[in-house]
Amino acid sequence: MSTTGAGDRKQRVAVIGTGRMGAAMAVRLREAGFTVTAYNRTRAKAEATGATVVGTPGEAAAAADVVLVSLADDEAVRRVYGGQDGIVAGLDGGTAVVETSTVAPETVIALNPAVEKAGGVLLDAPVSGSVSVVEQGALTVMAGGDAAALERVRPVLDVLAAHVVPLGPLGTGAAMKLAVNSLLMGLNQALAEALVLAERAGVDRESAYEVFASGAAGAPFVRYKREAYLRPDRATVAFTLELVAKDLDLALALAERVGTPMRQAATNRQLVGEAVEKGFGGEDLSALAEFLRGGGPS
Repeated sequence: MSTTGAGDRKQRVAVIGTGRMGAAMAVRLREAGFTVTAYNRTRAKAEATGATVVGTPGEAAAAADVVLVSLADDEAVRRVYGGQDGIVAGLDGGTAVVETSTVAPETVIALNPAVEKAGGVLLDAPVSGSVSVVEQGALTVMAGGDAAALERVRPVLDVLAAHVVPLGPLGTGAAMKLAVNSLLMGLNQALAEALVLAERAGVDRESAYEVFASGAAGAPFVRYKREAYLRPDRATVAFTLELVAKDLDLALALAERVGTPMRQAATNRQLVGEAVEKGFGGEDLSALAEFLRGGGPS
């Protein structure tokens, strides 16, 4: 892996997983002048980024100094690391693998020995933000792992993020992301419930949302989800309720392991589960309001 400073060649980057976030990261990095290689199970999604597309995760890793992984869940993450075509098979000395997926801390910790044996270094660095935040280069990166390795990949992360926060040893990034998402999902549920309450009490939806967004509760999430809540029929799917359920399950499992009560998260998980059962699983998380109104998925 390149450890060169400013003025030397840009690090080569591989992006494994070009869903919404991975694709946005690949495009952002390519537009910033990085050589980007992409792999995705559905090849067309990788091709849409304009990156060089390869047929296996191992090929992508072999072409890179920094490998960014952005996948939906723990199973998908574990699958791309192993085997003769996996990421580990493509690593050489010094390659940094940056795991940005939202997974259990135990998952990323368990992957580390194979990465180290292959001569690479693994960082868990999940991100907070949406596709539009990636496009602005304003993500928050929650980084666990070796501090020196993190500094080596900063030229890549700084294109994507306004804040890169070192948190401690490997696994702390993953744990922090679950804490962040627990907070976010609680805010989403409270926002949906409050909006529907105001509507049913006779307050115009847009007026109610204006009060939320401009008052004490007007967090960035409330402001940037305005259009999704006000015009649910046009909402872009940024984060599905199925993924909300998955992340809350991970957070609750972590809470049980470390002995922390999370009663609010458990309540949120129950309601999200009911929405998924009613067919809202593939909808954006803002569709929780439509579920509470008694409507159906779009």
